[in-house]
Amino acid sequence: MAKSTRSTKFRKVNVDDFDENRFRDDEQTDDAVTGPDEAEVNQYLLQKKNTDALHAVLRNPPVGSKNQATKDKAYALVLRVLSSFKASEVENAVKQLDKETVDILMKYLYKGFLTPTEKSSAILLTWHEKAVSSGGLGSIVRVLTDRKSV
Repeated sequence: MAKSTRSTKFRKVNVDDFDENRFRDDEQTDDAVTGPDEAEVNQYLLQKKNTDALHAVLRNPPVGSKNQATKDKAYALVLRVLSSFKASEVENAVKQLDKETVDILMKYLYKGFLTPTEKSSAILLTWHEKAVSSGGLGSIVRVLTDRKSV
């Protein structure tokens, strides 16, 4: 038979800390993230160095920022860079990107799919096709499951 004890140690655990609906991110977000350097990207675009502009615009994404204006400004700059490529140049540009950079590109593409415009949809679909062929389905899964957006 079980012994009756007057122990209250089990009551010291706060069960609300283990509630899965109350998730708190452990990482600190940095609001000092400014996004890509617009002057550098514009300089590359003026010199018709589209691949360098793509690398520059994807180098410093505002992933940790909570400022929506910064994120929108960065997306507009990315869309301008993507629009500057000819359809025949897209595949070579994507092949020059590493895995993490392809994932950042995919984040911007999916952000563009959320708010499509008449001209951007065709551009985004072209880039998406080439990014999937380069990054594979894993890139899509990583982007869709990542909590941090651009």
